[in-house]
Amino acid sequence: MTKQEFLASSGLQVQVLEFWLEQRWLIPQETEGELHFHDIDIARAHLIRGLKDDIGANDEGIDVILHLMDQVHGLRRALTELREQIGGGRS
Repeated sequence: MTKQEFLASSGLQVQVLEFWLEQRWLIPQETEGELHFHDIDIARAHLIRGLKDDIGANDEGIDVILHLMDQVHGLRRALTELREQIGGGRS
């Protein structure tokens, strides 16, 4: 989805999106100088908004939380790949 579609779907204001992109809290795909957002970006935007509004996390806290969550997801992917390799070696 385009930046405008993302803004409409996420309910974010342009300034907020620009800040989040600057902080690298959202990292959309970029093709030929245009940003392309996906459903995962909408989900992450809702997560960030929830962390700020519901939990009261500040910007530094958001950085830490997102970094830790990204590490957990990366470890899950690595574990899944390892399980597949181990399972594939038994056949």
